[in-house]
Amino acid sequence: MEGIMMRGPEGTAMSLRLPDGSIETQMKDFVSVRKKYKFLNIPIVRGVVSFIESMIFGYGCLMESAEKTSMDDMTAGEGDSKLDRWISDHFGKKMMAAIGVISLVLSFALAFLLFMYAPAKLFSLVNDKLFDGSLKNFRALFEGVIRIIIFVIYMVVVSKMKEIHRVYMYHGAEHKSIFCFEAGLELTVENVRKQKRFHPRCGTSFIFLSLIISILISSLFAIVLPKDITGVTWKWMLIKLLILPVILGVGFEFIQLAGKYPNKCTRILSAPGLWMQRITTAEPTDDIIEVGIAALKAALNGVPEEEETPEEQPGGEPEEQSEAEAETQSAENPEEAPQPDAQD
Repeated sequence: MEGIMMRGPEGTAMSLRLPDGSIETQMKDFVSVRKKYKFLNIPIVRGVVSFIESMIFGYGCLMESAEKTSMDDMTAGEGDSKLDRWISDHFGKKMMAAIGVISLVLSFALAFLLFMYAPAKLFSLVNDKLFDGSLKNFRALFEGVIRIIIFVIYMVVVSKMKEIHRVYMYHGAEHKSIFCFEAGLELTVENVRKQKRFHPRCGTSFIFLSLIISILISSLFAIVLPKDITGVTWKWMLIKLLILPVILGVGFEFIQLAGKYPNKCTRILSAPGLWMQRITTAEPTDDIIEVGIAALKAALNGVPEEEETPEEQPGGEPEEQSEAEAETQSAENPEEAPQPDAQD
């Protein structure tokens, strides 16, 4: 909320536009378990691990940003009753933690209801009532299409909310800042403003691509598994949950390939996800672009810009890495390049 979290080769940074108009940038302590346990870095598995880590870490940043950028924090205590102040003093942090846990559980429940239960139940009703069971061989395709439709409608609806639209503006600033860096340009508001806001490594592309991959993998399982499993709704939903890590892993590998090897094939397969970014990103204003630049510079340098203390060389000139050198390092290892939406 009112900010951007960026992961780069020198660390993870979060920049926020505070209610007083200033930009706060802080480095976040994040080290992937994939660096500690090498077997978690093998293809497919690394995608699942990355997704789980991003969800946990991103959610923590989201809650922190919401708390810091809320105008209510600046006026806390004004006009509050004694009971309000007593509750805030004794249960403030615990209450925020409890609300966070409850909202997380409810969001997972909503996701399960919309993207698992609803498509499966709708297929059973349509297949049994309208087609007398003749659609059983098309279950995975039917549910996949319904899931995509629900996803698109959901994203369009939430984009109409004022707060979410601002989040999408920050999302656009994030992509534009990274494109500016990848182009080897100086990170200025003017240069960033000229860039595209649709990035192939975006989390939106990852989610949309995963929905398409789920249709293919689910169809394969629907063909292989006996009908007494695929024909029973709760059994089929259990199978879908079990193969979810495979779907996420395959989607992650493709996103990495699309970012590393842009060609006609990857551009065609990435097109639906890039199209979806027309919904999940918005053109940012200059003040929002400034936040994106602050986050990216901190992720590239390892410290917020105002805290940089470069070591002096014998000749008295500060030692610093050129943007071209940084870009080369990122190209050699795309997973350590500034990543859009580790979250998104």
